[in-house]
Amino acid sequence: MSTAATLITVAPTGAEHAKADVPNLPVTLDELVATARDCERVGAAMIHVHIRGADTRPTLDLGLLKDTVAALREQTGLVVQLSTGGAVTDPESDRLRVLDALPDSASCTMGTVNFGDDVFLNRWEFVVELHKRMRDRGIVPEYEIFDIGQLASLRRLLDEHGAPAGGHVHVDLVMGVPGGMPGDAETLVAALRAIPDGATFSATGIGRTSLPVMFAALAAGGHLRVGMEDTISYARGERVKDNAQLVARAAGLARIAQRPPLPADEARKMLCVSNNN
Repeated sequence: MSTAATLITVAPTGAEHAKADVPNLPVTLDELVATARDCERVGAAMIHVHIRGADTRPTLDLGLLKDTVAALREQTGLVVQLSTGGAVTDPESDRLRVLDALPDSASCTMGTVNFGDDVFLNRWEFVVELHKRMRDRGIVPEYEIFDIGQLASLRRLLDEHGAPAGGHVHVDLVMGVPGGMPGDAETLVAALRAIPDGATFSATGIGRTSLPVMFAALAAGGHLRVGMEDTISYARGERVKDNAQLVARAAGLARIAQRPPLPADEARKMLCVSNNN
C-alpha cells in the first residue's frame, strides 16, 4: 500500500550518541521542541522520540516522557511517537511503562538483534505484551524491523493476537545496523515481499546507508525516517548541522519523486491515529 505523498519521520536524538561527541544533538526538552518545530516546518509529520536526563544520558523517566509528549503536542502538530526500545540496557518493565505517557504512537521492535557490540533484546512474550498494551491504550504501533525474519514474526503476532490499535499496520525497516539487514535496494525489495498485505512502510538507513535506503524506499512507494539518531554525517567529511537539514533533504527528494511530504493531519489518517490520547 503506497500513497501519493511521503510520510517523513524525524528521529532527532536516539540513545547511542553521546552529547560530548555530538554537541548539536538535541537532548533537553527545549532543544527537542525547537528541533521538532524546525523539522515540522520543512516537511516532517511524525517525531520518533528518545529522551535524555539532566546528565544528557538516555532515560525512560515517566515524568519526563509525559512532559515531552505534552510539550510536543502543545507546540507542534506532529504525530508523537515514543521509543519503547530505550537503550539496550533498559529493563522490560521500564520499556513497557513508556506507554503510560500515552503518545500517539510507539515503536514495537519485532525481535532480538545484534546491535553493533551490544544485543538489543526483544523476547517474544515482551513483544506480545507491548502489542496488547498499545491496543488497550489506543496507541498506534510502528513495528520496527531490523532483519527480514522479523517480518515473519510480525505475521505471527497479527495472526495470533489480532490487529493493532487503529487497525492499520505500519512498519519501519531499520537497515544498515551492524548485525541487522544491509541497507541496500536488494534487501529492501526482498523485505517488501514479506510485509503484510495492506501495510505501509517507512525505511531508515543507518549511517552511510541513509541515502541508498531513501532512494530505494521512495522508488518502492514507501515512506522515510531520517534524523541524527540514525546518522550524524550529511555527506562524506561533512557533519550534520541539525535534524532539519536531514528532513529538508528527504522532503526535497520526495518532491523530486513526485510524492511530496505528507502533512501531519494526513499522516494521522493514514496511520489511524486516535485523537483520544
